[in-house]
Amino acid sequence: MTITFTMPMVLPSVANISEHWATRAKRAKVQRRDAAWAALHAIGLKGLRFPLRVTVTRIAPRMLDSHDNLRASAKHVVDGLADALGLQSDRDTCVEWRYAQERGKPAAVRVEIGEG
Repeated sequence: MTITFTMPMVLPSVANISEHWATRAKRAKVQRRDAAWAALHAIGLKGLRFPLRVTVTRIAPRMLDSHDNLRASAKHVVDGLADALGLQSDRDTCVEWRYAQERGKPAAVRVEIGEG
């Protein structure tokens, strides 16, 4: 079984942003909360079995220049997904995390959660 959902969300290249710490903290909190809520809503009572494969796809008009920037931009989304899955952290070995990006408008994040 695979569960797919899309959230309207901008994932900026955090490695290239110079911003106040409070602005960064607020964005992190909102992204984590929204990702957890969307995942809980999408999963519902479906009962997923571990191990899982989770793919986080950043959809934006411009592509990020490196895989490191992509992972960093999705950090708080992944943390929220880990919260929703009941994991202690995103380092838990029962979930394989994958990252992808696509060109598109409007900015969004697509999440695919699959067993296996």
